[in-house]
Amino acid sequence: MPKPALPKHPDDEHTGGGVEAIDSHVASLTDHYFKKTKAAVSRYGDKRVTYAVFMRRPVIFCPRLVIDWLHEVAAARGVTFDIEPCFQEGAWVGAGEPLLYITGPMVHLVDLETLYLQKLGPACVAAFNAYSMCCDLPKVAFLAMDGRHCAGGEMAEMMAYAASVGSAAAKRDVGAVGFVGNATDATAHFFGNERGLGTMPHALIGYAGSTLRAAEMFHETFPDDPMVVLVDYYGLEVTDALTVCRRFPELASAGRLSVRLDTHGGRFVEGLDPAESYAALERHVPNAVRQYRTDEELRWLVGTGVSAAAIYHMRDTLDQAGFDKVKIVASSGFTPAKCKVMASVSAPIDVVGTGSFLPEIWRETYATADIVAYDGKPSVKVGREFLLQD
Repeated sequence: MPKPALPKHPDDEHTGGGVEAIDSHVASLTDHYFKKTKAAVSRYGDKRVTYAVFMRRPVIFCPRLVIDWLHEVAAARGVTFDIEPCFQEGAWVGAGEPLLYITGPMVHLVDLETLYLQKLGPACVAAFNAYSMCCDLPKVAFLAMDGRHCAGGEMAEMMAYAASVGSAAAKRDVGAVGFVGNATDATAHFFGNERGLGTMPHALIGYAGSTLRAAEMFHETFPDDPMVVLVDYYGLEVTDALTVCRRFPELASAGRLSVRLDTHGGRFVEGLDPAESYAALERHVPNAVRQYRTDEELRWLVGTGVSAAAIYHMRDTLDQAGFDKVKIVASSGFTPAKCKVMASVSAPIDVVGTGSFLPEIWRETYATADIVAYDGKPSVKVGREFLLQD
């Protein structure tokens, strides 16, 4: 797998790349007090230091991007960093446990802390979320659709990497199907693919003027591709799903046709209301609504939008019409918590499209680093003695 390139910096074209470009890039993004510390250490003499990096919540360990970046910077600066991961990639790590130790010349490490913490913490939390979702729904395939929610390409790379690591851990631990791909070409390699996955957005249906015509356009343009058809554009999820299935019976019977439920939370799926939603779920999971604990969980079970009742309702409709091979793709707010609720009632989902494995509480993504040794002598601020190496 290719190593990620350093982000381009406006100064690159003037320096011709190399250490000048990297140092300029680091200097522009690092906290200023690290630059002042670097200057003081340069003046009074370097020391070989060891940093311990940790997080304050459980995570799935995602070290590859940060380790590759540190080695790239070290090579450009003509030095070596000794990096000791404390766990294997994809391992569960408890709150406060050191994730890795980084040893090297202080003058070359001190200005990197801001950047390497940015590359580690969010990925580890996103991987934990992806892992939880895949473990809760082990028979469901996941598609990472987070690109539009990321703050630029660097974050998108971190999040795709994180989803792939969390997915691989779930495959290892519970035999989950996990994430089968993502939506963009740039990060498809993390999932073993050459290209991103996806079929049609709502925009194509609006352009076509009907859900059926959009499906026809898609099939005429990509005749060899499986087809996933959005069915919520006109609020006729059931009607449009059956119309498309009847138009493409060969795809339907071959399992190459899917309908995607993406109904927003402002209305019920066609054919449902509160009473019908309770009835739809009651037919399959009689005790489901007696188990909920919050209003949000109840909404995911029988409320508006893509609820468990809506998914069962669509599955029943397709099966009764003879389209039992047609798959259901569910999207719209599939967070780890929503996936857990869907798992609790065995909602008949084939694929989940999600960007909601991205961390919801950003402060939980903060990684922290402390120097724990100077020239081999252990030393750390009071209260962080748990970071000292054995």
